[in-house]
Amino acid sequence: QVQLVESGGGLVQAGGSLRLSCAASGSILSINVMGWYRQAPGKQRELVASSTSGGYTNYADSVKGRFTISRDNAKNTVYLQMTSLKPEDTAVYYCNANLVRVPTISGYRYLEVWGQGTLVTVSS
Repeated sequence: QVQLVESGGGLVQAGGSLRLSCAASGSILSINVMGWYRQAPGKQRELVASSTSGGYTNYADSVKGRFTISRDNAKNTVYLQMTSLKPEDTAVYYCNANLVRVPTISGYRYLEVWGQGTLVTVSS
């Protein structure tokens, strides 16, 4: 069983900063992709940023230059540093881990895992 535990959400004024953290736990051999998605009220869940184990990062256009994703592969942890926050960044932020390789009796298999979500509210 693999779990993702997020922390760091909260209320911040526009222009402020927050740092989200997400730690994966369980019997994990490796994690290829870790990232952050968000879902605002009445909107679909969207990718915010992702990072591969090899260091490739990808960002939504709306957050480029303001958000930075980083990860500690040894700790199976991913971070999202958010700066210059805007009211439109208000959403529930979900951590995602994809291509999580876990052991099985016969070898290994791959999973995709989601965190429970953490609320980020940016006031104007």
